[in-house]
Amino acid sequence: MLDISFYGKNGELQEIVEVSESFYEWLARSEFSEIGASRETSINIDNEESLLKLVDLNKGNRQRFKDFLLEAIQQESEAMLEKLGDSPSKEEYQSESYPLRKLQEIIKVITNIQYQYLERY
Repeated sequence: MLDISFYGKNGELQEIVEVSESFYEWLARSEFSEIGASRETSINIDNEESLLKLVDLNKGNRQRFKDFLLEAIQQESEAMLEKLGDSPSKEEYQSESYPLRKLQEIIKVITNIQYQYLERY
């Protein structure tokens, strides 16, 4: 599993979204990787100063991420419904709904203004 980390202004808040390698690769090839620029940023994590490559979740970047994620959720919902048909097995449902669940998890954090930074790749 790989992760996407979110941090509050001074590192006081941290949220980690774990994703599969294939989902992470999909994000890396998508517009998600082009939003904002990763910059070395000093934040305090667990009372220790850390220098991380972070994307500032300013108003513009946050909106671009939100727009991307909402579009991806819509496309993934359509694809999932088409693939599953009328009576999918539990395994089929879990497998096909994974990207949708992860997109939902990421958008919940992106839209929470308490998180000011995103660490990806």
